[in-house]
Amino acid sequence: MPRLQAKSFAQPDDVRTMPKLRVETVGLDEATIGHCSFDPGWRWSTDLGPMVGTPSCLIRHVGYTMSGTIRVVMDDGETLDIGPNEVFEIPPGHDKWVIGDEPWVVVEWGASSRAMAVAMHETSERSLATVMFTDIIDSTAILERVGDDAWHDLLVAHNTLLRDELNVFRGREMKTTGDGFLAVFDSATRAVRCAAAMVRSARALNLPIRIGLHTGEVEFVGGDVRGIAVHAAARVMSLAGPNEVMVSSTTSGLIEGSDLVLEDAGVHELKGLSGSRQIFRLLDSPAN
Repeated sequence: MPRLQAKSFAQPDDVRTMPKLRVETVGLDEATIGHCSFDPGWRWSTDLGPMVGTPSCLIRHVGYTMSGTIRVVMDDGETLDIGPNEVFEIPPGHDKWVIGDEPWVVVEWGASSRAMAVAMHETSERSLATVMFTDIIDSTAILERVGDDAWHDLLVAHNTLLRDELNVFRGREMKTTGDGFLAVFDSATRAVRCAAAMVRSARALNLPIRIGLHTGEVEFVGGDVRGIAVHAAARVMSLAGPNEVMVSSTTSGLIEGSDLVLEDAGVHELKGLSGSRQIFRLLDSPAN
């Protein structure tokens, strides 16, 4: 039986976040209402679609735009821009993206807001991956020595070359760290080969880099990766010197049988992680 009630989005029943997207929902018995904010640059086909695994959004949306503008393109090509103070219905089978520099903030009701929250929850997945961190050694000193303009050119060349190697060895770039990369691989052997190729490429620019690799279970959430394995890979990298690739014992065990050659780099305590870890240094750097 319907009853008199009210809830505030200041204290939502559920909050789901992803890069460039936040969905807050409240439930009123059989009804679910969502307050959704899509940041500038957000696009369904690039930020959510690859995680959901469908070519277009299959959720019907009914709501009201509080601010910002979204462009909707249906699978048949029909296009509509939805702006402030407009009530909308978007049928299943569409792509959409934020236009301009203002977030698209909406209130949605019915099944659409609940379906969006569920879809965001399902985009979180855990899997085994080899995590890579790269870093330019003494980047601040290099910047001071060569100056802003030359450093900018060096960094652009560095990023281009390292991204080329990621593409060759099918690594997945997760983000840049200012003067390095966080990437993941579904093969430990390809990850180590990629690291060797990256060191060679950076050396050609006279840029000393260091790389750390660790294999473990990670959680993919939108465009980010989380988990202890990510922190472990960063700690492994911190042990590397110029033009060195350091590898955890877990990753080392997975590349047995390849022509990659490692040497024992000792047992180390990794900051923030319990227990001692055996670490190995890559010696041989095959060309492919």
